[in-house]
Amino acid sequence: MQTIHQIYIGGAFVMPHGTETVEIINPTTETVLARATLADADDTRRAIAAAKKALPAFAQTTVVDRINMLKRLHAAVLACSDALRDATIEEYGAPVSRATWISHFAAQSFLDAASTLEAYDFTRIMGTSTVVMEPIGIAALITPWNSTAGSICSKLAMAIAAGCTTVIKPSELSPIQNRIVTEAIHAAGLPAGVVNIVAGRGDLVGAELSTHPDVAKISFTGSTAVGKIIQRAATESMKRVHLALGGKSPTILLDDADLTNAVPLALNAAFMNNGQACISGSRLLVPKSRLAEVIEAVKGAVAQMKVGDPADPTTVIGPLANHNQYQRIQNYIRLGLAEGATLITGGLGHPAGLEQGYFVKPTVFADVSNKMTIAKEEIFGPVLSILTYSGDDEAIDMANDTAFGLYAYVMSSDLARAKAVAVRLQAGRVMINTLQHDPLAPFGGFKQSGVGREYGVLGLESYLEPKTLIGV
Repeated sequence: MQTIHQIYIGGAFVMPHGTETVEIINPTTETVLARATLADADDTRRAIAAAKKALPAFAQTTVVDRINMLKRLHAAVLACSDALRDATIEEYGAPVSRATWISHFAAQSFLDAASTLEAYDFTRIMGTSTVVMEPIGIAALITPWNSTAGSICSKLAMAIAAGCTTVIKPSELSPIQNRIVTEAIHAAGLPAGVVNIVAGRGDLVGAELSTHPDVAKISFTGSTAVGKIIQRAATESMKRVHLALGGKSPTILLDDADLTNAVPLALNAAFMNNGQACISGSRLLVPKSRLAEVIEAVKGAVAQMKVGDPADPTTVIGPLANHNQYQRIQNYIRLGLAEGATLITGGLGHPAGLEQGYFVKPTVFADVSNKMTIAKEEIFGPVLSILTYSGDDEAIDMANDTAFGLYAYVMSSDLARAKAVAVRLQAGRVMINTLQHDPLAPFGGFKQSGVGREYGVLGLESYLEPKTLIGV
């Protein structure tokens, strides 16, 4: 068992003022994996003070200086990618393929930010004025447990590129991953106070970051419910707030789709990261005329998905992150049954032979309507709802009939037709016949899926403020 009892403030590993501890359970074996001491509000104020002290000098660094820092961060995180992969598997049960992708995405985020920074013009002429883009100040970066390294690094990369100092509140449920990333950041040798990392509870650390007057911006990734709390708390000091929140993403399978390709893509969209992804395509919209063959294809494909040890390369779905997640998914499956949905595959309980660990059966419901709870709420587990429609217009209306708008997926053999559907969907990103990620294109949601964008030029500008100079 690992014991983690330090936080990172002012360029040094220090003992926290906080005394509360959290115990981390391996979701595959249900054995104790780590025990960590959490930061508190006092630690958060110390971290903010360190960031404030470092800000004047860091805000004046050159583009070349910051590009060099980003390259050092890339090298440092890449050097620990194997350790990060293994910790991601152990700590929350990500399948090894996903854990490997996350560890490399985390490192690559710094190079993506460097390329964006290199091409960015901080000074431009608008009308008869000169507009200068300046760093916004201290940025609080609040990240989730389901993509610890990826979220920390992608947010930090753009803050560094902009010239902002940072206080990072990673999830307290990911102490091993947090430690590995923190050690890599320390090894990159940035000026003291530019990066400060204090893992603790949201109602202590998160609350302090949301209200402290020296914090200029909050970038939060997590649930919509918590995002609303942060936005309300930040109003008093008029912080700039970026929110990457939940989703209930539709996958529209058009009537000309090739099921051989479309069904595996739709299931991968639904069950990626064990279903614990805000971008999960958890609603599958199917033409009524093709429902029977889609159901048969789904049954066959799910039957071939291996559920089990996340370290096994053949595993597609590992355990859920913790016992609370397991209970959450069981409750949603019960709701689906109670509300009259038809169980196609999966259901309650553990898969056969996997009674130990937080394993669930990948579950698919048919005869689902948008009024059902399982179609409205973000489940955050491997549960897919199949809904039916009669024509493209109805499919689009059903897809948009949600409080969320993060992702959408369209499957069709006709690219022009798929694009015509895609442009009518209320979602921040629409994937057409693919699950490919573009790290330089904007990422963010419509409606209650968030405010603002990450990645690329728009991600960089979310850490900048424009200043207009007239008469020069």
